Amino acid sequence: MKRRILSLIRKEFIQIIRDPRTLALTLVYPLFMLFVLGFAFTDNVSSISVAVLDQDQSSQSRALLTAYRVSDYFNLDHFVANEDEITQLIESNEVPVAIIIPPDYGKELVAGRVAQVGFIIDGSNPTTASTALSAATTIGQLHATRIVAERTMRSRASQLPIDVRTQIWFNPDMITPHFMIPALIGMILQFLLTFLTAISIVRERERGTMEQLIVTPIRSWELMVGKLIPYALIGFFATLEILVLGVSVFRVPINGSLLLLLTLSFLFLIAILGLGLLISTLANTQGEAMLTAMFFLLPAIFLSGFMFPLDTMPVILQIFSYAIPLRYFLVITRGIMLKGSSAQVLLPEIIALCITALVIISTAVMRFRKQLD
Repeated sequence: MKRRILSLIRKEFIQIIRDPRTLALTLVYPLFMLFVLGFAFTDNVSSISVAVLDQDQSSQSRALLTAYRVSDYFNLDHFVANEDEITQLIESNEVPVAIIIPPDYGKELVAGRVAQVGFIIDGSNPTTASTALSAATTIGQLHATRIVAERTMRSRASQLPIDVRTQIWFNPDMITPHFMIPALIGMILQFLLTFLTAISIVRERERGTMEQLIVTPIRSWELMVGKLIPYALIGFFATLEILVLGVSVFRVPINGSLLLLLTLSFLFLIAILGLGLLISTLANTQGEAMLTAMFFLLPAIFLSGFMFPLDTMPVILQIFSYAIPLRYFLVITRGIMLKGSSAQVLLPEIIALCITALVIISTAVMRFRKQLD
């Protein structure tokens, strides 16, 4: 039995090495996806181009513009003479934000009254618009608070009545890659191994080599193990590859146990390999296997919490998400890497991942047969 399985593993590695496309996909795909998605998936919008219409031209208006200029969010690079120029710049997508300071802005402040400032934001890009709206409001409030504080000091009051102090745990700088890279580990492994496993077994049927395996004394479960072990090793290597790049390039910390992370990653690999095996039992050609894999994988991405919070989804979709291994693996990777969570804290996700993996593997094994049809 041991010799038969080792022979199958050796045969599978030879096939992978002799297929340059598969080999390149196996080695380069995790690196490519990590670099592309690691830099692309970010909501840390900065240096937003801004058009400025300063109709006041006072020291007070210049102080307000300085407050926006020194922040990392806005780049005041367009100064216009009228509102028609603002309309033209926004409609031509040259700027998404415009500031309008009215002529009486400085006089209103000197008189101790409320001075109004106009902010025009292009809402066609919700990510940029929401960031600009939040930053514009926050910076404006901070500048107003500074003016109130100066007035208070002149009136010899000791301090403001409220002092709000905030703390941000686990990701204090709110760096998006620190949140996304742990999730990309699961997503990249899911895509890579599901496709490779499903196509590998279907390819045996297309090439006719499955007939040769049928006439051998190899049992069905031995054939399954021999086909899956090489891809399990590939997945484990890809996991290490992504972790090394995530830490070295994106500076993502690993605050928890690396051994626990790798162990649970291997458990996740088993579930994904089972999914690929299950897809191979449903498809007869490589093209059909790829379409079937996409049918499973795309909903898994959206329902795992990778892109959208699960709490905001309808209840029926939240129920479906319990059958997706990636849902639990995202909590595990983010918990271990960012929060330093222990196995005890992650026990509900570990149990759920074990159950999900067992169900997927059992279903795939029951459908897997050493036959052509």
